Amino acid sequence: MKKFFEVLVKTLVVNRLNIDSTILGLFAVIVLGLQGCTTTPGRLPAVPHEITGRAEIPGMPGVRYVVFADAPELTQAAFEALKREQDYLARHGHTGPFRPAVFLAISGGGDNGAFAAGLLNAWTETGTRPEFKLVTGISTGALIAPFAFLGEKYDATLKQVYTTISPNDVLEKRSLLGGVLSDAMADNRPLLALTRKFVTEDLLKEIAAEYAKGRMLLVGTTDLDSRRGVIWDMGKIATYGGPAALDLFVKVLIASTSIPGAFPPMMIDVEVGGKRYQEMHVDGGVVAQVFAYPATLRVAEEASALGVIRERKLYIIRNARLDSDWMQVQRATMRIASRAVESMIQSQGVGDLYRIYATANRDGVDFNLAFIPSSFQAPHEEEFDTEYMRALYYTAYNMALKGYPWSKAPPGFALPSAASAGK
Repeated sequence: MKKFFEVLVKTLVVNRLNIDSTILGLFAVIVLGLQGCTTTPGRLPAVPHEITGRAEIPGMPGVRYVVFADAPELTQAAFEALKREQDYLARHGHTGPFRPAVFLAISGGGDNGAFAAGLLNAWTETGTRPEFKLVTGISTGALIAPFAFLGEKYDATLKQVYTTISPNDVLEKRSLLGGVLSDAMADNRPLLALTRKFVTEDLLKEIAAEYAKGRMLLVGTTDLDSRRGVIWDMGKIATYGGPAALDLFVKVLIASTSIPGAFPPMMIDVEVGGKRYQEMHVDGGVVAQVFAYPATLRVAEEASALGVIRERKLYIIRNARLDSDWMQVQRATMRIASRAVESMIQSQGVGDLYRIYATANRDGVDFNLAFIPSSFQAPHEEEFDTEYMRALYYTAYNMALKGYPWSKAPPGFALPSAASAGK
């Protein structure tokens, strides 16, 4: 029963189903009776717990990093990126000080990704958009990240995706019974096809070329078997090239958007000691709504030890409102559960911002935050509502065209006054 309602609650958040709770209760009894004689899509065995840390993608080792309390492999990847940057600059006769390193973190948020698309495109129009040393993405932010990484050449793609698509371009709804008895309430094959249309081998070659310059593109997913976050080095995947790399690249992007229970998970083949296993990857938002770099990586301190002194800036685009939206909640099981899940997601997102701010402040990284303003009140009839996305895109676009008012701290955080800062 618990698992049944978990699936339905996730679906309520995404598809805004309006089903009487009494009917759901009766339906649950029927489903529980059917589950004993119904099978869901099969899979290879999961990686045993004791060897999960050794699992690798066949033919593409070292393309992802497990997120624990520390992340030594990711830290090492950052050092390697710095070395690639140094080598690239040396080959091109650069002898001056290092240019500022600019980081961009794009959060999840479903169709609210239109906010990031509008902001980035107007940023280009102002002529002030930097080249990002690091771009990270979660969920809808994962879909945006490769295009943000490659720059203004792909602005038109972002605009097309976030101002013209409809629900039919993203999902195929399943019947309530079909959804509960399978692996999700909707099929994301349309989104997979759309992603494959824009993510090509040529795009991977461009990303690989930027990776060679020391730039990094990272995307987060969640491994449900081990309940751990996984950060994928998309630039490194791109360097392998060919159909297998392209297939993995797309799978990771779709996995990062796959809300558990709402969309099917992405099954990713791995191996340990020559034996094949399969991992179940879902929305990176299960672990975090946005990420920049691990707190264990003391960026300025460790880079200076290698002789690299530079200015660093971090821009975070949170594809959500940060104010609390009030509503009278109907006294019904599904309405209560749905509201609770939405509240947890919002709280998690704010907590992520505080964590990132504390890390950036410690490392002397200039913190900049953008989020959907509370003044934005466009009707939202369904997920991936074209008119809603178009309105949000142009709200962000117009704000950024005037010079986006980046927040220097998370909401509610009291910045020190000039007087107190000098004490």
